[in-house]
Amino acid sequence: MAAGKSTIGRRLARLLDAPFVDTDELIVARHGPIAQLFAERGEAAFRALEFEAIREALDGAPGVLALGGGAVTHGPTRALLARRALRVYLDIPTGELVKRLQRSRTVRPVAGDAPTAARVQELLSARLPFYLESDVIVSGPHRTKLAFAREIAARLRAAGAWPNAPADAASNAPPAS
Repeated sequence: MAAGKSTIGRRLARLLDAPFVDTDELIVARHGPIAQLFAERGEAAFRALEFEAIREALDGAPGVLALGGGAVTHGPTRALLARRALRVYLDIPTGELVKRLQRSRTVRPVAGDAPTAARVQELLSARLPFYLESDVIVSGPHRTKLAFAREIAARLRAAGAWPNAPADAASNAPPAS
């Protein structure tokens, strides 16, 4: 939550000249607001919808996906990602996540209306073992979102995971903002 997955994912997709999919946006477009889905159907039903959105995105052209922070808490989703995706974890300190969540207008149902440091730490502690299964881990927060995207692109290319990633990701980068 609030790590910058969507923004960094969009920048990375531009660097790689690849499609970008935000699975939360897919879910909202098809089923309505996430907070409403949690309230009306519960987390288990939401995770099933999320699994379907991720599976559909992975069935498309190779690209960059931004997932909700809790996607990895769902066993079938985690297994699907392990089989079919190169997973990237944006490692942002808890204090920074709390600040971002408190500034955000987006309601994250699992964090509550007024996210506290204790709640964010609780969620992060529960999810961290799954996040650490990622193939690429990039730490922050003292770098721009563009710098995150450039590092990920460079690491994908170095690993041979995205052979067409620019050798110098900075050369194809959109202007910093």
